[in-house]
Amino acid sequence: MGKYLPDFILGANDGIITTLAVISGVVGASLSPRIIVILGFANLLADGFSMGASNILSRRSETENELPTIKAAGHHGTATFIGFVAIGVIPLLAYLLPWFAGARFEAAAGLALATLFAVGAGRAFFTDRGWLVSGMEMLLIGTVAAVLAYGIGALGAAIVGEAYP
Repeated sequence: MGKYLPDFILGANDGIITTLAVISGVVGASLSPRIIVILGFANLLADGFSMGASNILSRRSETENELPTIKAAGHHGTATFIGFVAIGVIPLLAYLLPWFAGARFEAAAGLALATLFAVGAGRAFFTDRGWLVSGMEMLLIGTVAAVLAYGIGALGAAIVGEAYP
């Protein structure tokens, strides 16, 4: 499992960020929480698959080392996909579990940001950076992505709200 940890962490970071971005964009647009659940799961599976497949293709495109087999590259892609889906679902829990009613977006953001820090800190296992710096780096990136998605959702709703009542 150790050699697949970077792939798992990469998938997990992207899964959390994109899921939080989907949630933030939908909330920014003032759309139904049902849309969050639908788009959240569509994003988890489709984007997770895309990331895993891209990892496989990237490894199969290496020219410096011996070209890895599909099976060997597939293990890395699978680790990316599993990380993306297993950890990326965490922000959606706020919309799936009943005890978050009334503060779902706040709970989703809190769950996502705490998980981003934890997974980002996990990067310290395979980089020369400290856990605090790695965790804060991912927390900052995730926060910026969420704020951007919220703003685009709000802007999009304002623009198309006039044309599509």
